[in-house]
Amino acid sequence: MSAPQDVTSEELLARILSSLDEDKAEDVVQIDLRGLTAIGDYMVICSGRSSRQVASIAEKLVERLKADFGRLSKVEGKDTGDWVLVDTGDIIVHVFRPEVREFYQLEKMWLPSGAAAPAGA
Repeated sequence: MSAPQDVTSEELLARILSSLDEDKAEDVVQIDLRGLTAIGDYMVICSGRSSRQVASIAEKLVERLKADFGRLSKVEGKDTGDWVLVDTGDIIVHVFRPEVREFYQLEKMWLPSGAAAPAGA
């Protein structure tokens, strides 16, 4: 394997989004974290229809980032398949089963106020 490539967070985000699309991830949301926190530049949240699909989406993403960029990612939660977190360094990816995603509502925590609901609502 070659050494990790120097890749921008935008290039990494584009590959993550294309990987999620290839694996039929649903309700993909990207959140720009720059200036909000030091944990990363972006957060991506998506859903899979089953525990098996959730685990598969995360596994394929990790494989593609390693193959394309030499990027090693940290993965947590793959064994249960309810909520898998993939930490690529610059971008945090959360893959949920829909019920678990609804329960935790990460989008509401990170999206700017007013982005989740119409203004004045």
